[in-house]
Amino acid sequence: MDNSQLLKGVLEGCVLGIIARGETYGYEILDMLQQAGFDDIGEGTLYPVLSRLDKNGDIACRKARSPLGPVRKYYSITKQGKENYTEFKERYRAVCASAQRLLADDDQGEILC
Repeated sequence: MDNSQLLKGVLEGCVLGIIARGETYGYEILDMLQQAGFDDIGEGTLYPVLSRLDKNGDIACRKARSPLGPVRKYYSITKQGKENYTEFKERYRAVCASAQRLLADDDQGEILC
């Protein structure tokens, strides 16, 4: 099975979750995703997600000079984004619970989610 299709369904929610922690910028989001184990995520995947979230009103973007020099885009979550993030977590938990019931090895009690 192709990982990209599975990942596509959760990436926006994960990015919203990172931004919900506080204002941040693209490279920092990418770093946090990679630290969490999303090793295959690159700028070519992240920036379209950020653009989509901005266009949908889930995040706000402002440009400011970074302490290191060039202008950087900083992202923050909006009220709508917080509501959508809460809904995402509820849907994710439900899907995870359903998958757990079907995929867990009963003999070992393995927890998948």
